[in-house]
Amino acid sequence: MNITGETKVKEIAVANPRATRILEQAGVDYCCGGNKSLHDACAHVGVSEEEIMERLRENKADVGPADENWASAPLGDLTQHIREKHHRYVREAVQRVPALLTRVKTKHGNNHPEIAEIEGLFLKVGREMTIHMQTEEQILFPYIEALERAANGEEALEPPFFQTVRNPVQAMMEEHDAAAALVNQIHAASSAYTPPANACASYQALYRDLQEFEADLHEHVHLENNILFPRAVEMEAGTV
Repeated sequence: MNITGETKVKEIAVANPRATRILEQAGVDYCCGGNKSLHDACAHVGVSEEEIMERLRENKADVGPADENWASAPLGDLTQHIREKHHRYVREAVQRVPALLTRVKTKHGNNHPEIAEIEGLFLKVGREMTIHMQTEEQILFPYIEALERAANGEEALEPPFFQTVRNPVQAMMEEHDAAAALVNQIHAASSAYTPPANACASYQALYRDLQEFEADLHEHVHLENNILFPRAVEMEAGTV
């Protein structure tokens, strides 16, 4: 892929799975903001477009067997991957991280009121993502899997109650934007996950967990917004 400053960030991320690591490290939004050009996305976060392009050029040929090409894999494999990796991770995190937040708030909350703000934001994104994932697993993903079977001539497709896959896809993308906005607020409130100089081990572990949660959300949303959903819309248009 020939990358220029006008190439959309999501196209870069789809073409090379390892590019997401470079974009993530640089703070470049490749999921919800993936429609921006690389030039605009780099300018938005104040990083060097030239440096990112150089790192991407060095990286583009370095794709190994572990880097699944979800742009061409069966959609059923992708929905299973999202369930088993990202949905499982979110469910585990929303159970574990609140206890760590409580511990840190109890010990450091008087001097660091931002912890209470972060706690409220994390609990909210956890509730919203839990409902969001249930909708995907119970409604959207089964339809996409049935759609693929129909496209392969394996079964007839039952008309969905939501009329077209574009309707739940639009709803899920809006919920992705809402979750990303909450995580962006956590990012800002935590000073980009930078613990204070006197932070205890629990404080440092909390910020590592929150940073990991953000990175996982970015990859999760990228796989859905930029790969799964567009492919499902295209497949439905060619099947129904």
